[in-house]
Parts: sequence; C-alpha cells; structure tokens
Amino acid sequence: MSEMTLEPLMVEPAGVPRGRAMVERADWAGRSYARYDAATVNRIVEAAANALAKHAQEFAAQAVAETGFGVVEHKVIKNLGCSTGILETYRGHNYVSPEIDEANKIVSIPRPAGVILALTPSTNPVATVAFKILLALMTRNAIIISPHPMAKKVCADAARVMAKAAVAAGAPDGVIQIVDDPSIPLINALMTDERVDVIVATGGTPVVRSAYRSGNPAIGVGPGNVPVLVDDTADIAKTAERIIDSKAFDNSILCTNESVVIAQDAIADKLLAAFVREGAYILKTEEVEAIRKVVFPGGHFNAKLVGKDATIIADLAGIRVPAKTRVLVAPFDLVVPEEPLAHEKLLPVLGFVRVPTARRGVDVARAVLRITGSGHSAAIHSTNPSLIMTFSAAVPVLRVSVNVGNSLGASGFQTHLPPSMTIGTGFFGRSSVGENLQPKHLVNYTRLAYNSDVREVMPSFVGLNPWTSPTGPVPEYPLASNEQQFIETHNVRTPLTSDVAELRDEIRRLIVEELKELMKG
Repeated sequence: MSEMTLEPLMVEPAGVPRGRAMVERADWAGRSYARYDAATVNRIVEAAANALAKHAQEFAAQAVAETGFGVVEHKVIKNLGCSTGILETYRGHNYVSPEIDEANKIVSIPRPAGVILALTPSTNPVATVAFKILLALMTRNAIIISPHPMAKKVCADAARVMAKAAVAAGAPDGVIQIVDDPSIPLINALMTDERVDVIVATGGTPVVRSAYRSGNPAIGVGPGNVPVLVDDTADIAKTAERIIDSKAFDNSILCTNESVVIAQDAIADKLLAAFVREGAYILKTEEVEAIRKVVFPGGHFNAKLVGKDATIIADLAGIRVPAKTRVLVAPFDLVVPEEPLAHEKLLPVLGFVRVPTARRGVDVARAVLRITGSGHSAAIHSTNPSLIMTFSAAVPVLRVSVNVGNSLGASGFQTHLPPSMTIGTGFFGRSSVGENLQPKHLVNYTRLAYNSDVREVMPSFVGLNPWTSPTGPVPEYPLASNEQQFIETHNVRTPLTSDVAELRDEIRRLIVEELKELMKG
C-alpha cells in the first residue's frame, strides 16, 4: 500500500476569519443595495452626511487627542466639508438611474462596484472616512473602512454614527463596516479577498503600493511635495496671506500643503516681510540648520513631528519664536535631493528659494517634483497668463492652484475642482486615477448601444428603471461579522500556496514599513 503525501496545512492567523466574515456581510449588503432606486439612495446619503456633521466638533477634538496631529478648529472645517459639504456638492447628481442618449441611441445603466475596501490615514482620519463612505453610498456600494492604527477609535466612532443613520434611513445592515482593531493578517485578508471589488487607498506609499499588488482592482495616490511659484506680478499681500493660511491649515498635514516657495528676486524680500505679518517666522542661517537636524535627523523625516505646532518644532530646535508663530520659513539655496528641506514636509515648515527670473522658477519647480510629488499638485501666484500657462504645462502634475492656497485649492474646497480627500496622481505618479476621487470612479455603466443605421429606430426608454425602492423593513444581516460563532466556524485549516504566501509576506513587509515610520518611538 503506497504512502499518501499530505500537503502541509497551516492555521490561518488571527484576524483572517474576521476579515472573511466582514467581506461576506458587505457582499450581502452590497448585492441588496445595488437594487435601490435614486430616491432611497438620496435619503440614505443625506442621513449619513447629516449624522457625521452633528459630531464634527466632537470628532475633530477626538482625532487630535488620539493622533496628536493637527488643529481642532481646522479638522472641524474638514469634517463638515466632507459630510454636508460633499452632500451639497453632489446634490442633484444621479449615479443610480439609467441615462438616455437619444441622439446616439445609447442607454447607460449604472452598475456599482460592489464591495469597497477603504484604507484611511491618520492625518485626515474622520474627513477621509466620511468622504469615502458618502461616495460609496451615492454609488450604491458597500464599504469596509480599514483605519490607520493611530486613529482607529475615532474612525470607528465616526463610521458607526454614519452606519447607524444609513440603516435607519433604509440601507441594508452591513453596508458600512469598520475594522475596530487593524492588524496585518486582518488587512491582508481583506485586501486579498476576491469578493473585494475595489480598494481605495489613502495613506503612505507602502500602503498604496500594497493595494496595487493585492490582486484586486485598486485606486491609490502618490505623495505630494508642492512647489509654489510667486512672480513679480503677484499681489504680495494677498499671496502671503493665502500661502501662510494654507501652510498653517491643520498644521500642514494635508498632502496638498505647500512645500517650497519659489520667489522671484524682485519681490522676494517683500514677500518674506508679508509672511511675517501673517504669522510666519523667517529662520536665520544657523536656525535653518537647527531645523534640518530636528525635522530630518540623519536625513530622514521625523514622523513624530507630523502636524505639530510651529512653536513646538522651534522649541525642539532651540529657537525662540513669537508665541503666535504659525509657520517657520526656511530659506535655502539649491533644490537638490540632498537638501532635506526640498522634500515633502507634513508640518508647518516652509522651504523658500529665490530665483532671478520667473522662467528659472519654472525649472526649480520641476526640480522639486523630480525629488517627489510627480502627478500631485503645484501652485502659482501671478497675474501673467502666459507665465501661468507655461508653468502649468511644464510641471508634471495634474492640478495647478492659481492665486489660492494649495491645501484647500488642489483638494477642491476653495476651487471648483471636485472636493476630495484622495488626490489622484495619474501616470506621472503611478496612480490609476488622474483626478480628485469622485463618485463616478466607483461606478461602471452597462451601455445598450443600438445599430447606428438611421433605419433602426431605438424605442423610448423614458420612465423605465430596473431599480426599485425596498418594500417593508430593512432585513438584518443573519449573523453579525463579529459574533464568535461565525468566527469559530470559519477558522479552518487552509493550505497556503506559495504564490499566496509570497503575496502575504510582501503586503506584510510594505505595511510594516509605513507603520514603523509613523509609530517609531
């Protein structure tokens, strides 16, 4: 009798059964929600947005307390902008009903993605959670929020408030879920589950990279490093106010915050003086070096200073500044990779470089983006349309803010770009999306295309709609994803193939890389 060779079995890590249960529940909810009509969807979206807005102040304070990042009053603005602000932006938009193009004889039927896994950052926790949930609800998708471990409690509280309101308004149980305790096995299980239809990743490069390598469709974004050109036609007083307000907003933790100001020599001194009037402190040569050592010890960004006040950073560097200082301006000479201040800085330290001509400023802006930030955003303050066009065509980014602070300009809250917490960087930044994330990115369309021959007449589809509002009470999910019975019955021994094991190890390595950066010390 020949011996049987058994393939070695491995016990799945803790968290994997929970991840599978969450996806199962989301899949159930998503399939039900995909049949809802526009009126019901609108009611659900409005309820969820208003519920978050009522807690905007509370969650802003909680986020600062939990993460140590940012400014409470600025987070309130973001929380409102990403709840009722998003609601108003897309009020009247319809991602549910069929669209009829009679001239071209095409009928487009919206089809939601299904299950969305949303990875959210610690820097803009509640705003990003609210933003992604509302986009998912508008497009009839189920969503699982996987928050950054440093902001897991406030994200869970925010998601539950919105979920409760959505279900009360008629959404299926489980259409919004939150990972309470993020872990590498759990995140890995969610990212690689074939029932996840799209991953929307906002966070550090390692997390975004792991999303793209998960095997599931993904939307991710690259880092920012915003160059700002100011020429001799700019209104200096307004420019200074806009730049300093933007750099100081939430202590610079938006990826759209200004990184390096490139000022034409003719107005550089006036601009620096105007910066001071707006609450900036101009660092002297020896102080610039002290800031380099504190913000970039050993040439590496000090993540423990993300979103800290300018006065705290100055104090750590041994520099005395006025108590109301909002931004530290650090002049330096050359934009080269070896200059730490030419890199992205998620804190209120602003690089400053002088150039003899505006044309030279365009070249320097390109140099900033060669270091990092391609595809993201840039800004210019000028009244010269020829220069603005030249600058915008030369810099490898997909949004240029003109005469507005870039923090809220590129993100669409002070411009007419779509307001967004996820900034697509396109081909330049190796992203699958080149726009600010919008509801349209989470829905596809089935298109009925009639014969173009004029003799083939397309009948009228007006008033026809395959979706209906649910009748009766919304059913509860038969078994909640956090019930121990479900977890135990799904904790099976499963053979791990070599390719799955390799993918798991790669995702583990990439996520650990980012967590170490943000949690060291």
